[in-house]
Amino acid sequence: MSGKSAGWKEKFANQNMPIKSDDKIIMLHGVSVGEVIALENLAKKIKSEFPDYKLVVTTGTKTGQEIAHKKFAGIADYITYFPFDIPQCTGKFLKKLHPNVVLIAETELWPNFAHSCREMNIPLLTVNGRISDSTFKSYKLAGMFFKHVFNDFTALLMQSREDAQKVLALGATSEKVEVMGNLKFDVQRKDADIDLKQDSFRVIIAGSTHKGEDEIVLGAFKALKKDFSDIKLLIAPRHLQRTNDVAELVKSAGFAYGLRSANDNFKEKDVIILDTLGELGKMYSICNFAFIGGSFNKTGGHNPLEAVVYNKPVLSGPSIHNFKDIYGILSRSNAGKVVKSPEELEQAMRKLLSYKEFYNQASADCETIFTAQKGALDFVIRKLHSLLK
Repeated sequence: MSGKSAGWKEKFANQNMPIKSDDKIIMLHGVSVGEVIALENLAKKIKSEFPDYKLVVTTGTKTGQEIAHKKFAGIADYITYFPFDIPQCTGKFLKKLHPNVVLIAETELWPNFAHSCREMNIPLLTVNGRISDSTFKSYKLAGMFFKHVFNDFTALLMQSREDAQKVLALGATSEKVEVMGNLKFDVQRKDADIDLKQDSFRVIIAGSTHKGEDEIVLGAFKALKKDFSDIKLLIAPRHLQRTNDVAELVKSAGFAYGLRSANDNFKEKDVIILDTLGELGKMYSICNFAFIGGSFNKTGGHNPLEAVVYNKPVLSGPSIHNFKDIYGILSRSNAGKVVKSPEELEQAMRKLLSYKEFYNQASADCETIFTAQKGALDFVIRKLHSLLK
């Protein structure tokens, strides 16, 4: 079934829901991949803070459903599609689900759904709300319409003061608009007790690389190694079945490599391949900076914050649509940079290696950004407690 036609039965609210009439429900909606990923930590926190409530997650796309089933397995009680924004569909959906509260990630404005929530006295909140400059310009052309839509929301919890100002300018009332920060920045450092004998070296990590990206990274590393003899490279292929292929690429580039699973270290090898599960997050603690993979193909990138949380600057290729908003924040400073080509990647790596003052500022920018963004998760939980008490 194509992505466009997937979930039609559910979108028309014709599915049988595993919901009892006396169930208490918290509903989370993320339209697609990026929004669903942003809700993961919130979903976990809701389950621990509100154990008497069932958690229902909805998405609008097939890829969103796939990610939701992967991310929320064992967390959500029910995962389904968001209904078509037609009064008959939204009304039928909400009568079947009867949620106690609905949280919609970012700023998905579905006027009929919002109106149905208000008619049924169901609190409706935007969380992690944001409005891009282009969206703001188009919304302004229909300002009176959006003023009515915003009126159907209980609260609009926005990522930044700028986002808050935009919804206010579009007609939202001030008592409904609050600044919460960005949920995606609620990333915790992982315990990092790692001995790769890297103290006398500078380590570059290429995290979550996909086919075609290892060659790019190895090409840059080979060029840089001529001028910076102290650098080492940790490659973490996104899919471990590619380990042998990556090993062949490393050998072809002229480097001796080791495997994390064999406890090899940088004292003996220039390149280590991370061929173990679940260790990449903590590995970022030992690097000087990181390249985040899935960004020189059509994947859309992976989460750069796993490195930034350790105050490690990040570099990425041009395909970042899964984390576009995060890179927008990071690239306003030296914490993150999106490059367009392999040549630009090498230049950006060279700059971080060559200029100590620039590197130190990039690391400090990482910390500044996290300080400014933290607390969003607890903000939403406090708001839910006030509504569900």
